[in-house]
Amino acid sequence: MYNEKAKISTMKYMKENRDKLTLNLPKGDKERYRKFAESQGKTLTSLICELLEKEILEKTENDVKAK
Repeated sequence: MYNEKAKISTMKYMKENRDKLTLNLPKGDKERYRKFAESQGKTLTSLICELLEKEILEKTENDVKAK
């Protein structure tokens, strides 16, 4: 059962172990992005992280090949 003690514990964990990122999007885009993520079996957060990691990996590989 989720109670005040569990809430405090969760908030402490989030503060110590997670970073928060806020995005400002045009009205309606968040819902469109969320629906797309859901259609892929992912949360919006996990999809954003996956796409960023993929882009970072590709750019890093391309930088190594260029040298």
